[in-house]
Amino acid sequence: MARLQDAKDEVIHLRSAGVDLGKRFLLACVRAPSTKRAGSWSLETERFGTTTAEVRRLLAWLVERQVEVVVMEATSDYWRPVYYLLQPHLNLMLVNPAHLKGIRGRKTDPSDAAFLARAGASGMVMASFVPRRDIRELRDLTRRRTELARAAGWEAQRLEKELEDTGMKLSSVLSDVTGASGRAILGALIDGERDPARLADLAVGRARNKIPELIEALDGEFTGHHAFMVRHYLDEIDRWKTIIETFDTRVATLLTERERDLANLATIPGIGRLAGEIIVAETGGDMAQFPSAHRLASWIGVCPGQNESAGVNRSGRTRPGNKNLKRLLGIAAMVAIRKKDSYLGVFFRRLAARRGGKRALVAVMHKLAIAIWHVLHDKAPYRELGADHFTRRDPERAMRRMVKEANSLGLTVRFEPIMV
Repeated sequence: MARLQDAKDEVIHLRSAGVDLGKRFLLACVRAPSTKRAGSWSLETERFGTTTAEVRRLLAWLVERQVEVVVMEATSDYWRPVYYLLQPHLNLMLVNPAHLKGIRGRKTDPSDAAFLARAGASGMVMASFVPRRDIRELRDLTRRRTELARAAGWEAQRLEKELEDTGMKLSSVLSDVTGASGRAILGALIDGERDPARLADLAVGRARNKIPELIEALDGEFTGHHAFMVRHYLDEIDRWKTIIETFDTRVATLLTERERDLANLATIPGIGRLAGEIIVAETGGDMAQFPSAHRLASWIGVCPGQNESAGVNRSGRTRPGNKNLKRLLGIAAMVAIRKKDSYLGVFFRRLAARRGGKRALVAVMHKLAIAIWHVLHDKAPYRELGADHFTRRDPERAMRRMVKEANSLGLTVRFEPIMV
């Protein structure tokens, strides 16, 4: 088991503190040089409540002992009020519990606090990124909006299940049963119309090309109970959408000074206005927190992992990261690779041929994370490299590939420069 050494030359902070958090109380431990024995350390542990008054008492207790650094784990959401009150006054480090999970000794609350104090004194922990208050509020809004959109999607799925109970296969013909055509047909069904031909004739736009399929799909038994349930699901979907609109307005108000960043982010393939708002909310929009583009990709969790032991490289899976941005980049990558005459589309196909589609998709997510960092850092729009980027970068390799393919077909190829 790894152990922290108490040698003086390995200590970065002489006076450190660790805070072990709980819902009802917390334990704080201060580690300082012993006044009785040179070269040794003394530990002072105190118990505090988690109310605001008790946290203020903790602050006074730590300030009185002149601690240079305070380390606390991000335990559930219990860290929030403690961190927000202590952070303006102390050198506070919020650390990921997973980073310290494998090097603990005996597990008790006092020993946890003492361990955090030793870890802070030796500098073996890395502080997590905690954004400013305005960004935290923006995060709350965008994350809740995502949950509301997911809830509206669940109601649409329940609506489709109810239609399956009627024997109607409307969702097999229409990609969105809550769209204009689906709404018109469902509204007529609720009002009592049962003729499949008349129902299918209510389709609008491109859905009118599917009228024969709709007539066949609308042949089923739609009862009064189904009408009641379908009306309920439609009302629930509308209610969620109304709430989402209020969140959209609130988010837009908080991002009025970020319009330039949002416009630049929208130039990245697969990234729209909604995705841009989530990116700004999760990263803070300030790349000063991330020294390089690769640090941002590592924080999101879309960079290659490393797992080497005894000179053997094992499976290097992507590390855990910001799940909100990772999910967003996955969706953006699937949209970006659809455009075949783009750099990302060509990059995906080249890599997928050798490494498989899943690994290639993660590589595209990595490329998007790099692009996000440069767009926000340089305050400039995305620059499309073009589908011929790899050919221009290494024309001889492209020529060798074409010769190899021609030879496999029993042909020969001769290259001559174009005379201008």
